[in-house]
Amino acid sequence: MKKIILVTCIFISMNVLAQKMVDLPFEKNADVTWSTAEREYYSDIWENEVITNVAVPRLEVFEADQPNGTSVIVAPGGGLYGLSIESEGRQVAKWLNKKGITAFVLKYRLVPTGIDGIKEITDEGATNPAKIGERVTPVLPLSIVDGLSAITYVRTNASNMKLDPNKIGFMGFSAGGAVTMGVTFNATENNRPNFIVPVYPWMTVLGEYSVPQDAPP
Repeated sequence: MKKIILVTCIFISMNVLAQKMVDLPFEKNADVTWSTAEREYYSDIWENEVITNVAVPRLEVFEADQPNGTSVIVAPGGGLYGLSIESEGRQVAKWLNKKGITAFVLKYRLVPTGIDGIKEITDEGATNPAKIGERVTPVLPLSIVDGLSAITYVRTNASNMKLDPNKIGFMGFSAGGAVTMGVTFNATENNRPNFIVPVYPWMTVLGEYSVPQDAPP
């Protein structure tokens, strides 16, 4: 009997966890391939929990106990080599939850690296900064597409999650801020965020751009 209860609890827990992570649709790009598996670990360099080698975009869902209908997609920073998943992701989501806001932490596609992408960007930043730009250039458009897909997912499923499809925000830090602005510059009527929160966005990586006349506040 104890074994049955234990198995049942594990099954329920697995289902709950599965509901908290959503795979987003995406198209593969022949110019960008990953040979190292996605990895989450504590980086001594950044003194933070990080994720590297994201090849499949996902949303980590944080539901508010008393949702007010507003939602925010959160894009952590990390130079497009990694995601500062705790300080600029999960902790932000939990703070938003306290305000009644449902949060979605976006794991967007990143530069393919070795086992420690944080060390790679740190070393390149010190010895060959131009290489960072070369490696980021083909990946950023994929990251932006992932951001647009995230908005589409939330808006499409808003009613099921008791969310207002006209109160979807997009918030990003540093490289995530670049994704935020890239989403803003490339959105259509269907996947445009209703408001944006670019926090110290990495604008230079976007190159030349123009702000749409109907850009969200």
